[in-house]
Amino acid sequence: MSKAFTRETDHDHEDDVAALPTLPVGGKNYITPQGYARLRAELLTLIDDERPQVVETVHWAAKNGDRSENGDYLYGKKRLREIDRRIRFLTKRLEVAEVTDPSVHHGCDQVFFGAIVTYAEEGGEGKSDDSHTERTLTIKGIDEADSRQQEVSWVSPIARTLLRARVGDVLSLATPAGVRQIEVLAVQYPAPAPTGKR
Repeated sequence: MSKAFTRETDHDHEDDVAALPTLPVGGKNYITPQGYARLRAELLTLIDDERPQVVETVHWAAKNGDRSENGDYLYGKKRLREIDRRIRFLTKRLEVAEVTDPSVHHGCDQVFFGAIVTYAEEGGEGKSDDSHTERTLTIKGIDEADSRQQEVSWVSPIARTLLRARVGDVLSLATPAGVRQIEVLAVQYPAPAPTGKR
């Protein structure tokens, strides 16, 4: 049978959707104002720029005849499905997003969403029990956390352990290697944006 008469399916992309971060059941989608702006900008770029360009390419390619061997048409349709899937995902996430500005906690020594936390982890693999490893991370939203930037999602085990703790608290962190003790050394928040005086 000619490929022109077969139905295109999305089953090969179901794995991509399953790999996306999921929200906790009944939970909120906390996100910083910067993260919300970044997701919204991506959504608007997809809707206003990328999708119309791909639609135009697919329309042009469809006029060129045999679609079964038309690379521009086949790639364009695939890219269009990817864009539409990402638009649906971003729309749903932004609808349930709860924008939380971490700067409201500026000067506070307790860990809340958006905190930059420095902690000491006792021991470790191949280390003596009296050695410490210091780490600094930022607690961000599920859709904005980037581990390359030392950012973790607020639903991650380390963030769940740190939330509500104060400087000086010693906490138990469950890891695959066993329970480790961590001590909160410092908590920082971004400074509030200056407000204009009248």
